[in-house]
Amino acid sequence: MKIGITCYPTYGGSGVVATELGKNLAQRDHEIHFISSSLPFRLSHVAGNIFFHEVNVQSYPLFDYPPYTLSLTSKMVDIAKHAGLDVLHVHYAIPHATSAVMARQILAGEGYALPVVTTLHGTDITLIGQDPSFAPVVTWSINESDGVTAVSNYLRQETFDHFNVNNGIEVIPNFIDTERFYRQDKEHFKQALCPNGEKVIVHVSNFRPVKNTKQVVEIFHGVRETHSDVKLLLVGDGPERVPTERKARELGVYDDIRFLGKQDPIEEILSIADVFLMPSESETFGLAALEAMACNVPTVVSDVGGLPELVEESETGFLCPVGDVEAFTERVRALLGEEDLHTRMSQAARDRAVDTFDIDRVVPMYERYYEEVQENASAQSS
Repeated sequence: MKIGITCYPTYGGSGVVATELGKNLAQRDHEIHFISSSLPFRLSHVAGNIFFHEVNVQSYPLFDYPPYTLSLTSKMVDIAKHAGLDVLHVHYAIPHATSAVMARQILAGEGYALPVVTTLHGTDITLIGQDPSFAPVVTWSINESDGVTAVSNYLRQETFDHFNVNNGIEVIPNFIDTERFYRQDKEHFKQALCPNGEKVIVHVSNFRPVKNTKQVVEIFHGVRETHSDVKLLLVGDGPERVPTERKARELGVYDDIRFLGKQDPIEEILSIADVFLMPSESETFGLAALEAMACNVPTVVSDVGGLPELVEESETGFLCPVGDVEAFTERVRALLGEEDLHTRMSQAARDRAVDTFDIDRVVPMYERYYEEVQENASAQSS
């Protein structure tokens, strides 16, 4: 099958999932065409049956803002015709599904049938899409897609609750390559960051306000009151990095925190972690937490969104109320201080990642869904 994939080429979870999906589909002998504004973060190279097509956005004095959506639509039409795409899989309702549906309509006028599958990841539904200025476009893009998937039951319900959607939505969870993400021997790396054998708390995000990175520092400060032998590694970058650094200085813990910026491969950092911390205000799935679980790291996360579908309370980690710094602090202290608890949860976290979210379990769900969408589109056209 020849599959077009469009995603944001960023550090966030949706771009990672889309890229890893395409790479794995290519290993299964499908031909993959990435159509994006730049090379996706996890797509280090293109070779064999993986192709990358850059969307060039021209600037004209007539436009205050370059018309990316229209440029993307044109590129989708061009690649579909010349590569002979069988299906176009787009990640995020706007603008990607919008462009894809327009491309499909243009191609239909030329006698070319191109089914569109849209995957909803979160912000397009929970934040941007609920803005009145975007809601009608989001609704139209979802309803006009030939197939729609969501990464969690929570996100599926949010979509139905906030939009007038009459299309079906299939839940296909995010996934992890457990052969890549596993706990590796990185003692030399840990020695460089923790020369005195300190324990390690890790947080990974794009440092948007919703990730509560300043609260990560507050929790770490509380943990340090009883555990002086612990370091905090903050991975990622974004608008909240400077305020988070400021908070660390205010609380006097800056010297025990390392701001590592964007990192790949992240599994090397997770391999030296003792606890993964995610106090987000909202998470539709929590891919970073899943990556930690696959590396035998117990998680302490917010009890919101799709996280309760991922983290099993008191089994693979702990779920805490949003904003409850004291609860987060106590749970982290427990994992750092109770060896038996930590050992049990570490193994349970790995087992859940392998048994439920391994890439070889989830990607076939997409393959079957592509086939179903193709069959339905073919039946409707005939």
